[in-house]
Amino acid sequence: MRLEDLDIRELLDVDAEEGVVRFAGQRALILDAVAMGLLRKAVLDTFGMTAARAVLTRFAFAHGWRMAEALCSGFTWERTEDWRNAGGVIHRLQGLIRLVPGAEDPFAPGGARLEASYEAEQHRLHAGRAEAPVCWTLTGFASGYLSRTEGQPIYVLEDACLGRGDAECRFRARTREEWGAELEPHLPFFESDGLDAVLRRVAGELKRKEKRLEVRRKELARGGGAGMDASGIVACSAAMRRVLELTRRVAEVDSTVLILGESGVGKERVARLIHEASPRASEPFLAVNCAALSETLLDSELFGHARGAFTGAVRERPGLLEAAGGGTLFLDEVGELAPSVQAKLLRALQERQVRRVGENKSRPIHVRVVAATHRDLAREVEAGRFRKDLYYRLRVVELRVPPLRERREDVLPLARALLGAAAGRMGRPEPSLTPRAADQLVRYDWPGNVRELENALERAVALARGRRIDLEDLPGDVREALPVPAVAGGVRPLEAVERDYILAALERNDGNQTVTARQLGIGAATLYRKLKQYGALAKDRGRTG
Repeated sequence: MRLEDLDIRELLDVDAEEGVVRFAGQRALILDAVAMGLLRKAVLDTFGMTAARAVLTRFAFAHGWRMAEALCSGFTWERTEDWRNAGGVIHRLQGLIRLVPGAEDPFAPGGARLEASYEAEQHRLHAGRAEAPVCWTLTGFASGYLSRTEGQPIYVLEDACLGRGDAECRFRARTREEWGAELEPHLPFFESDGLDAVLRRVAGELKRKEKRLEVRRKELARGGGAGMDASGIVACSAAMRRVLELTRRVAEVDSTVLILGESGVGKERVARLIHEASPRASEPFLAVNCAALSETLLDSELFGHARGAFTGAVRERPGLLEAAGGGTLFLDEVGELAPSVQAKLLRALQERQVRRVGENKSRPIHVRVVAATHRDLAREVEAGRFRKDLYYRLRVVELRVPPLRERREDVLPLARALLGAAAGRMGRPEPSLTPRAADQLVRYDWPGNVRELENALERAVALARGRRIDLEDLPGDVREALPVPAVAGGVRPLEAVERDYILAALERNDGNQTVTARQLGIGAATLYRKLKQYGALAKDRGRTG
């Protein structure tokens, strides 16, 4: 048999009576290409990019090996190279690929080049444009086929792909020794124990997600359910509902996101929601606080380092941009980055490559970056402390999380949810708020935002004598807060706002009219008249100094 004599009509045998299809003498199935594409998408959606690649590569490797066996036992080849090249020809005859004329040999320096790939086409149809090569069954098949024909392990890698938007797909075949270190990131997808490790990691991640969902379900079942979004974020206020709406919309795309907001407003929680609502949810979510590390340590943390790159670097280590894989990297307090790290980060985001400290070669990255800061980066740019080009690269989409004082409707639902969580951690029954305590929580400005509220309520749960949190259980600065004029729910008459403020000031001073009048900047007689008008004197609140 010669390579040019291969004929699809002779290879394909359909026995209509038995309902059996054979290809090259082996039992075969005829499957719809779009159905295979839908199956591929289901695997991607269920297990994520890493596990999907592992499963499809190993399946195709076995397919290629069996095809090579069938063509060896079913035909007598005049030249061994014809048997080797028959795999690509059969894929072409099956309509799976279309090779560029003159570029059919994957062992050649330029590799085998494809001007059409069913797998890249189906990936783009069902999953959209990829960030990395996606012809996993084609490379798996070629690796299995060539490993059988060459009598030794052959690994076929794809370094250009139509699914990624390249002009063509390009496959190169080498032995493990010939690939060297370049093969290491790809080995787990070809080896059976690597597949087991990938699937164990995916199973573990699914279990962790199930536990998180169970914890969230219990939180929703407690008193904190009112006003709590399905994501577990309290959003009674219009401002916070708008943030969640934008968060879910941006989660569907892969754009870089910059989250702005004061310290403690929940920027990391929003970043996690972006990850959890995105197609990357099954991949890692890694976070780093850029303000907590020195310039040198942060450089190594983000970009990795080679063995011996500096004192103490006893082994090579991938950076977070590389280790996140197809997941999300959250850069908290990105406004604290040193200028040199800003420049390297910009280059990595633009070229989608990183270079480890102490290395000369670049490595591809497929991570999505979400950044956050409490600083006004526009002013930092004007002051020359932050790169303008990096600023615009990070804020492709900008989300601003409002401080707690601008969404007072969220304070009580959030407080009740945090009370339940604190009580659960301490193993105590969940307490409730007295009306006085609830009113004081809404009065306070919360300069530390949600983090300060959480700490205040944990203190209250620890100090409460019974099942109710009262005013004296709250921190001193919260207890002393005066009412804050607000227009939520409609504008109130000025007289009503004045009345509430005067009465709150009097209560804060334990009914001392002299001190209260002095603090308000009015005469004692004026205060007395107003209290009489309010009917407050009849309630024994008119003690003078």
